[in-house]
Amino acid sequence: MSSEPPPRLEDLNFVGARLHSPDFEEARITDGNFAGAEISGSIEGLRINGVDVEPLIRAELERRSPERAQLRATDPPGLAGGWAIVRSRWEATMARAQALPPELLHERVDFEWSFVETLQHLIFATDCWLRRMVLQMPHPYHPWGLAGAWLSDPASLGVDREAHPSLKQVVRVRRQRQAEVAQTFANLTADQLDRICTPPDTAGHPNRAEPVRHCLQVILNEEWLHNEYAERDLGVLESHSG
Repeated sequence: MSSEPPPRLEDLNFVGARLHSPDFEEARITDGNFAGAEISGSIEGLRINGVDVEPLIRAELERRSPERAQLRATDPPGLAGGWAIVRSRWEATMARAQALPPELLHERVDFEWSFVETLQHLIFATDCWLRRMVLQMPHPYHPWGLAGAWLSDPASLGVDREAHPSLKQVVRVRRQRQAEVAQTFANLTADQLDRICTPPDTAGHPNRAEPVRHCLQVILNEEWLHNEYAERDLGVLESHSG
């Protein structure tokens, strides 16, 4: 860890700004004005005016979508149930997407990932948390996987950031990865959940040990959140298609 003091930013004007994938871990924002602001992402441990808002936000999200609580399951039947829920949601989303002209599925909405890129990201997420961690594959990554800008050297993992596969090509890989996840949940036992997954000594992400339970919960959350993003953007694309 650097011995340099953390940066201090004062009197900055973020009116109308878009901060994509920023890392605010352990950051402190004081005397801020958030009128009309919108924040999405991981909020673990987030405190606003001294209030831990994570449980409040989680409760509201689960009130809106009660099945979302399944993502926090800690036993094999519960986790398998969570996977069944997100799989069903994605089947409906895929049917909705495939009713659109194919070129629209490569179109970015509000500078976010396109529908095809979202599927590529879920391939990468599965490669990280299932293949690398749970299955202990030293070289788990498909070249079409897509990560955020935080992955500064994707080529070192065998990921081709310049690739532009078709929807059909991406769906074929996506189906393979979904089958691997389904097989893992089908064979899961209570004893396996506490097994610590130490990452292989090859380059990649994640790079710290985590229990199987945590790795599978990350997969469920990734699937749920990106399904929400995809559904949101499909509404815009449908309006573009007339």
